Amino acid sequence: MKKISLFISLFLFFSVASAQNRDSLQIVSARWQVDSLDGMVLKQRLFENKTCLGSNQFVAFIEIPAGSPRRLAFSYEPQRTPTSVQALRHNALAAINGSFFDMGQHNPICYLRIDGKELGINTPQASDSIHRKYYQYGTLLLDDGRPVFFVPDSARLAEQKLKASDIMTAGPMLIRDGQILPMRNDKTFVTFRHNRTAVGMRADGTVLLVVVDGRTRQSEGLSLTDFARLLRFLGCRQALNLDGGGSTTMYVKDYKNGGIVNHPSDNGRYDFAGERTVSNCIIVR
Repeated sequence: MKKISLFISLFLFFSVASAQNRDSLQIVSARWQVDSLDGMVLKQRLFENKTCLGSNQFVAFIEIPAGSPRRLAFSYEPQRTPTSVQALRHNALAAINGSFFDMGQHNPICYLRIDGKELGINTPQASDSIHRKYYQYGTLLLDDGRPVFFVPDSARLAEQKLKASDIMTAGPMLIRDGQILPMRNDKTFVTFRHNRTAVGMRADGTVLLVVVDGRTRQSEGLSLTDFARLLRFLGCRQALNLDGGGSTTMYVKDYKNGGIVNHPSDNGRYDFAGERTVSNCIIVR
């Protein structure tokens, strides 16, 4: 009986490893549409016939090499505003949607500081005002426009003690030092397929801004675990999950379709017209 159990365990292990290797090869070796931008590279691909982690997916990411003059910054609007409009107001070269916010009140529900001004805090749960929520367990600091990632402790207001002038909290942190971090068993947020947005960094300092569309037949979206796998396949050693779902948007200045690269889903269609108004963004200058 022990030998049979060991055989089954080994079979399952090698089956999973084989599937992950296949997924990695399909993603890394894919024929990406590549556009050279000013100090950046945009890559995008529609994976059809269930060839991306077992599903149809549209994936787009911007690479910002370590030696690029391009720098990240945060934007914020007290009245929710589309990512593309925020990018235009700041004369950004590119942008993705940022961290989580209150749809009704418009305000960030994760910590946000821009140019030294506190614009949002980690909002508490009704029964727990001390500890942070699950989607607040990742923090991005900007050091001269370059990202610094870390996983904060559970104290909800810990970011207020940090000295950086630009801080954005989101979460959870997906990859830390090359390892995918454990995730809780949350069906709605973690295991269901959704549009996803993340910011990551490779070992050589290249910054990645990544979006995956969802909620359509053409692009079904990813679980948070599969999203982390995708980011690691793309070479990320660090990666932070941002707001996703209908908020997921990527903008590039002077690009076709009004600068919208992906297919925001707030209109329920696979087109470029479903952009959601959001509270904050990560922009590229």
